Amino acid sequence: MRRPEWHQAELTVGEVATRSGVAVSALHFYERQGLITSTRTAGNQRRFRRDVLRRVALIQIAQQVGIPLADLRDQLETLPPDRAPTRQDWERLTAGWQSELDARIERLQQLRNRFTDCVGCGCLSIDRCLLANQNDRLGKHGSGPRRLLGDT
Repeated sequence: MRRPEWHQAELTVGEVATRSGVAVSALHFYERQGLITSTRTAGNQRRFRRDVLRRVALIQIAQQVGIPLADLRDQLETLPPDRAPTRQDWERLTAGWQSELDARIERLQQLRNRFTDCVGCGCLSIDRCLLANQNDRLGKHGSGPRRLLGDT
């Protein structure tokens, strides 16, 4: 499939797939999920506005960091349907994720940096567990990895 010309306002599904690196089947799935929209030609072929490429890029990134598609759909529905979103529209949309993304980053850093130490899960299998969680005392605070959840 050829790459779309820069001046094209509308793209075929194949052109969107080529430019975005996303399979045609995934684009059809995104459309069924309400994440992107298309219009139809007289011959019933899909046509996408060029700004769909930014939405697809956002979908790809959101999926990589674990944002559920339902949450993403809810956010994308706040964008204007009748025009390409502006920088301010995108800023407003992504600002809503700031605290959630910060919390995810913190959890990922904990997994990367602290999982080799006692996490307070009750396994008592790491040599430091006997010092950090003697007799599984953190278990009285609840289930799960208590030290990663904020208990000390």
